[in-house]
Amino acid sequence: MIRLLLAEDQHVIRGALVALLGLEDDIEVVAAVESGDAVLAAALAHRPDVAVLDIDMPGAIDGLEAAGELRAKLPTCRTLMLTAYGKPGHLRRALAAQVDGFVLKTAPPEELTAAIRKVAAGERVLDPSLAVTAWDLADNPLTPREADVLRMAAAGAEAPEIAAQLYLSAGTVRNYLTTIVAKLNARNRTDAARIAREAGWI
Repeated sequence: MIRLLLAEDQHVIRGALVALLGLEDDIEVVAAVESGDAVLAAALAHRPDVAVLDIDMPGAIDGLEAAGELRAKLPTCRTLMLTAYGKPGHLRRALAAQVDGFVLKTAPPEELTAAIRKVAAGERVLDPSLAVTAWDLADNPLTPREADVLRMAAAGAEAPEIAAQLYLSAGTVRNYLTTIVAKLNARNRTDAARIAREAGWI
């Protein structure tokens, strides 16, 4: 029996996946959570074999960061990322985080269950079309700090607020934003956020 943890913030999708996976004789959903923040605690409490994690979730950490926490604190739990978008940046981050699989939400149910079984058996799973996308994509030009600054700016934070949270001066934050706009060849910070979000860099 494969013990499974599911993390998906949309209630309808989470409920549908739990019901779908409950029909499988060899898969048992032992925990279902709605945010990346809740993944590690649920995993430590229930000790799943596989965690199926949505990448884009609310909270302080997303699915990819939660996968990293699982690898560090519960290395026996294998990770399968689930996303509605095959963003190249997300895929690169997933590969860098050494997740065990990457499946689109548009995949047929039998592909998801097959991916879960493969990951549980120690294999890695990646949609071939996504592999081509990752191969062709230029690396993320943003440094981790620049990505943090842009992520907060995209959420509506102004320079003084970003500075306070990241322990920087407001002038340094403005310099970061100027550099980010130039690196992404964007018109302004809003355009930079759009470009970075579409690429999966933030």
